[in-house]
Amino acid sequence: MAEDDKPRGEPAVKAKAKIPNAKNIRSPQFTPHGISAGRGSGLGRPSGLTAAQARKRRRWMIAGFVVAALAIAGGTTYLVTRPGPEISVSGRFGAEPKVTIPEKLLPGKKLVVTTPIRGTGPKIADGDTMYVKFVFYSWSKDASDENGKKSAHKKIGSSYEQQQGQQDRPLVVGKSGLKGLDKGLVGQTAGSRVLLQIPPSQGFGDQASQYGMGKDDSVVMVVDVQATVGKNAAPQGTAKKQNDKNLPKVEDQGAGKAPKVTIPKVDAPGKLAVTTLVEGTGPALAKNDEAVVNYQGQIWKGGKIFDSSWQSGTPAKFPIGTGGTVPGFDKGLTGAKVGSRLMLVLPPKEGYGKGGNEAAGIKGTDTLVFIVDVVAKVQK
Repeated sequence: MAEDDKPRGEPAVKAKAKIPNAKNIRSPQFTPHGISAGRGSGLGRPSGLTAAQARKRRRWMIAGFVVAALAIAGGTTYLVTRPGPEISVSGRFGAEPKVTIPEKLLPGKKLVVTTPIRGTGPKIADGDTMYVKFVFYSWSKDASDENGKKSAHKKIGSSYEQQQGQQDRPLVVGKSGLKGLDKGLVGQTAGSRVLLQIPPSQGFGDQASQYGMGKDDSVVMVVDVQATVGKNAAPQGTAKKQNDKNLPKVEDQGAGKAPKVTIPKVDAPGKLAVTTLVEGTGPALAKNDEAVVNYQGQIWKGGKIFDSSWQSGTPAKFPIGTGGTVPGFDKGLTGAKVGSRLMLVLPPKEGYGKGGNEAAGIKGTDTLVFIVDVVAKVQK
């Protein structure tokens, strides 16, 4: 061996290797073969849950998926079935309403009736006489829209706008001249506000041009039903005995008929005489109310009938306590209850005064006898 190849004593520096104890090895330092060291993977790690806890977690996960699926399905259903545009009516009963007809809502072929305000009065039947306030519009497809996807409307008339002192005209159900109106009001109640979408087939027909409408135009109408009276209206209450032989005798002749009045052959009373023949069960009339009545007026001397709503077939509407009728009639009805039948004996000063009423054949010295059935009170 060459001299240079021999080792020469101890090496100057000894190499030292520190082998860690297996207990001190951490996962970043040592990865067993075949197992990922990725944090959060969870693979290969035993679960800390018991079997029961694991089943519970799975149930909650399934429930969560079901809720999410239902929410998605519900949202889809809403998009498909959500309400489209509709006519809206606002404002208080008895005053002209604000009517909004959406441009995107087109007239249909069927009568549509809704009740924005539902009253608590008697139901309306065919042949009833009603006092109403109303406004109506023509409604059609917009001729300027080539695709026919827009509607057009215009206001035609309104009874809310009538001049002060102008009398309301009663409406008889079945004879209004508007089939959709007659049909749509049956079954409604007094005190209601009714919205009607009337198709051309139930509208004005050949009379449409008189209202500035086309024959194919629909009608949108809002009606406030202030009072309704049956065609055979009769007093509703308790009958009172008549004991005064110096006053006329009144005999009932049945529903819808005027009573029989027998005037005694004595001098007429010099003061207003008010006799309750039937005391009604409805609300009492007060100042500024409007009463709907059936009545018959006669002259004491001779018994001539000069006016009768039973003969005309239409109840009349009178203001109460405001001087809108002859004084005795006004005074006699104040405080009377709906459903009552009254007998009013009016001396000249409580009737037409010294001037009388020539058109009715009443002289300035005539005493008048009225039989009055209070059949309704106008709702405002």
